[in-house]
Amino acid sequence: MAMIKLLGLRISVYTRIASLALEEKGVDYELEEVDIFADNGPPEEYLAHNPFGTIPSLIHGDFYLYETGAITRYIDETFPGVALQPARSAQRARMNQIISILDCYTYKPMVWDIYVQRIVVAEGGGKTDEALIASALPTSQNALQQLDELREDNEFLTGEVVTLADLHAYPILRLFVETPEGQAMLDSFPRLQQWMTTMQDRASVRATSFASTDETENGF
Repeated sequence: MAMIKLLGLRISVYTRIASLALEEKGVDYELEEVDIFADNGPPEEYLAHNPFGTIPSLIHGDFYLYETGAITRYIDETFPGVALQPARSAQRARMNQIISILDCYTYKPMVWDIYVQRIVVAEGGGKTDEALIASALPTSQNALQQLDELREDNEFLTGEVVTLADLHAYPILRLFVETPEGQAMLDSFPRLQQWMTTMQDRASVRATSFASTDETENGF
């Protein structure tokens, strides 16, 4: 089988999402770090394949793919193992709905506006933008409310087995709860708290991290 290479950063939410999919499918892969945040921007050789300079990208033999949603679906549909997309159209639509909610309404406020300001900026000696954090809290609250309602009483977000929706959500919420605002907000959603605990026990989550040694290290 051709070598699978994931190009990205360990500290990246979206790189971890793709890594979780690879781990769940039991795919042997190599993570190659690409620093898109360098002073000069992404490396030219990376931009030659991904002109948007985003991470991650996937290389499978001579096939090159970017955009996390495309990557995770490709992983699920290409490699054997447990299916990460529901067979029933309604559940599959719900999975895609949740992923869209996470991308459009959850990632930026929870990660960039709250986590980065509260944790990364503060630890780097910068001045936290409290107004930005405050403005992101209502959107984050609404996102958690929708995730909680869509999950209902299922073990996972779309049913009784893990799907791409769970793998998409976990890295985002994992960083969010590192902040006092995020932890306090999640405390009001006990079903999502239980989901977080269930996810943390999965081998794929234990095999990936935002840092090589410590789950609490910074990511974004």
